[in-house]
Amino acid sequence: MKLGNNFFFIIFLVFYNYSFAEDRILSTPLINIENIKPSFEDTNEDNENFTTNEYIKNKKNLNKNIKSSQATIIGLDKITAKSSQLVVNLNEIKKFGPLEIKILKCGKVEVNNRIDDIAYMQVKDLTKSENEKVFIFNGWTFASNPSLTPFDHAIYDLQLLNCNNI
Repeated sequence: MKLGNNFFFIIFLVFYNYSFAEDRILSTPLINIENIKPSFEDTNEDNENFTTNEYIKNKKNLNKNIKSSQATIIGLDKITAKSSQLVVNLNEIKKFGPLEIKILKCGKVEVNNRIDDIAYMQVKDLTKSENEKVFIFNGWTFASNPSLTPFDHAIYDLQLLNCNNI
């Protein structure tokens, strides 16, 4: 019987607290938006132009370095079981059998604390004249995991080996 009395007393306290909860809510005064000052520091326009010009120069230098990089690809002829190592410069077209390979971007990226080579590759099959404008592969490929974005061809196989800056 004692347990029942305690139970009802606990339930009474819980409901009593919730019944007066509205009286405890305090409202905050409204803020005048016109009086709020920005939280960032004021900058000089001269300094801003200098940093953007410097940023553009640095970006151009980086683009020059990127344009001088090259990708090393291993090409496999599945019929003869012969493999060839191909070195393809950026924006240069290299032929491997009837395939036309073009590397648009090539570099290194850090994934899960490991550095991996990646390349954006476009491949055309020129065996039929209707395929001249159609890519059989157009996408990113990874050196450590070529099955992530597989290049699918009946006779040839391509795999990125690495990217080099020259």
